[in-house]
Amino acid sequence: MIRIEGILVSKGQGGVYSEKMIKGHRVWDPYRSKFAALAMIRKDVDLLPSQKVLYLGAANGTTVSHFADYVECVYAVEFAPRPMQDLIVVAGRRKNIIPIMGDATRPEEYAPFVEEVDLIYQDVAQPNQAEIAIANLPFLKLGGEVILMLKTRSVDVTLVPKDVFENTLAELEDAGLIIKDTCWLEPYHHDHACIICEKVSKN
Repeated sequence: MIRIEGILVSKGQGGVYSEKMIKGHRVWDPYRSKFAALAMIRKDVDLLPSQKVLYLGAANGTTVSHFADYVECVYAVEFAPRPMQDLIVVAGRRKNIIPIMGDATRPEEYAPFVEEVDLIYQDVAQPNQAEIAIANLPFLKLGGEVILMLKTRSVDVTLVPKDVFENTLAELEDAGLIIKDTCWLEPYHHDHACIICEKVSKN
């Protein structure tokens, strides 16, 4: 990851969402992007130019646009029509973003448009967040990673976030994923946790 004077940045063209610029780079605000928050908390997290990414929950394309500044290709899946309009505009300015209007719970709908990827990045506010990640594993190559941004209050508001987190870990491990790292995204995002997993089996 690129940092200038301790500030996380990316190299692409600015003006996507009125983001600040510093020395010709786009500032990647950790309060607006959960991946940026992760990169500030875990300094060893990186994105590589050779990576292909399946991004679930692309929304308006804010974080997607920063991903595209770093990686080879981003398959950006979004379900809601209004943010999809913004995502299409963002994709029009970056040739390595493939916007896909689709339901992340139904990966078979967009399977014809997605090749094997190195990373699945998921940021969806639904109760079945682990289930969604597991359903999309066929797109992930062996040795690839899943970065799941867990919004605990969207899973079950009656449970304490720690219990939701532990239940999600168990569900991912039961699916054959290896948990590589976890962290909470405080102070940037309240009641959000990040879970990084590795795919070690085709099953």
